[in-house]
Amino acid sequence: REHAPLAILQLDTPGGLDTSMRQIIKAILGSPVPVAAFVAPGGARAASAGTYIVYASHFAAMAPGTNLGAASPVQFGIGGAAPPGGNPAAPRPTGASGASEASATAAALPTDTQSTEIRKAMQDASAYIRGLAQLRGRNAEWAERAVREAVSLSANEARAQHVVDLIAQDPADLARQLDGHGATTPAGTVRLATAHAPLVVVEPDWRSRFLAIIADPNVALILLTIGIYGLFFEFANPGFVLPGVAGTICLLVGLFAMQLLPISYAGLGLVLLGLGCLVAEAFLPTFGVLGFGGIVSFTIGALMLIDTDVPGYGIPWPVIASLALGGGLFVAGVSSVALRARRRPVVTGAEAMLGSVGEVLDDGLHPDQPHGAAGTAPSAAGWARVHGERWRVASSAPLAAGCRVRVTGRQGLTLTVAPLYDMPAPPHHQGEPS
Repeated sequence: REHAPLAILQLDTPGGLDTSMRQIIKAILGSPVPVAAFVAPGGARAASAGTYIVYASHFAAMAPGTNLGAASPVQFGIGGAAPPGGNPAAPRPTGASGASEASATAAALPTDTQSTEIRKAMQDASAYIRGLAQLRGRNAEWAERAVREAVSLSANEARAQHVVDLIAQDPADLARQLDGHGATTPAGTVRLATAHAPLVVVEPDWRSRFLAIIADPNVALILLTIGIYGLFFEFANPGFVLPGVAGTICLLVGLFAMQLLPISYAGLGLVLLGLGCLVAEAFLPTFGVLGFGGIVSFTIGALMLIDTDVPGYGIPWPVIASLALGGGLFVAGVSSVALRARRRPVVTGAEAMLGSVGEVLDDGLHPDQPHGAAGTAPSAAGWARVHGERWRVASSAPLAAGCRVRVTGRQGLTLTVAPLYDMPAPPHHQGEPS
């Protein structure tokens, strides 16, 4: 769009997903503007998928102190028992003839005991990078070794073996060295005039930067955890709103990030199971049993979550330990609340009335039995206010309006009460037996 004569793609990558790599390579192969892959600055690398991108570019350059290679399909490759094709140090047939190339390919094939999927992936990756090398006129033999044996090269070695075209200090130096070079693009043959061309740095837009942040496995796992806890707090305390809104956003963003990553569904299932057990511990207090199982499930799932050996894609132990510790503190808090609740006095139902203090409302309390009846104590009944409610009360002692009483029992809708202090006996009515 800017009518630039050259696009310089600066690389520093440990690798990435096969699908993303192929999308980038398709864009390079279809670009009407020549693309120069530049592994920089010093100390950078173009490992795994980065090597394919270097081979796909019209021009390839490296800064001093950089390296590239180790392009094996990582989900099958270099962590295994042996490299496909036997001993990497064994001599390989060389030559340009079809027979020699076929014999070299056959020698590098995995044994019959190895998975068909491994052979298919290795063959596909080898053919892909070999085709790119032949397209750009670069070292195809070393490219296959980078896939099959995971070999790497320094900048000087790569230049000597015709893997890259140039060694440059910075993008400006690279542009000067490429001045006058030609490249073939879908738009035709292009002759570069970049000696005095201005450099325009194109930074990723905010969307790309945001996706790069959330696609970090650590961030994705943290978002998923916060989302589950946020929804739990909202359901446990309806009406708070903020935990529910924040939890829903974090959960959806975390799930979106997960679909950008090479995740293991078994690991994701264990993570969700662990979080579910931690939440269930709050609703079904088992004094830590569900919580402990949830922490174990979450930890194992987090270790299995990322299904690749690409450096930088694994979730480090400190992050997993921190999240598991947070879950442990959550379980401890829930268990302590449950224990305190068991010791707390009952505040509802009939049991909550026992021991409560109320006040007699009227002095019209009449004796249920004549005063002094043989074998009985005088009994009075009336009304009192207890817990802000009007209750019918009965007492074995005389009561008067304003008297404070304590509830000692309950029979249906009548409370049995006793006065909190001794009161004088009520006067006898005229004509009562003495």
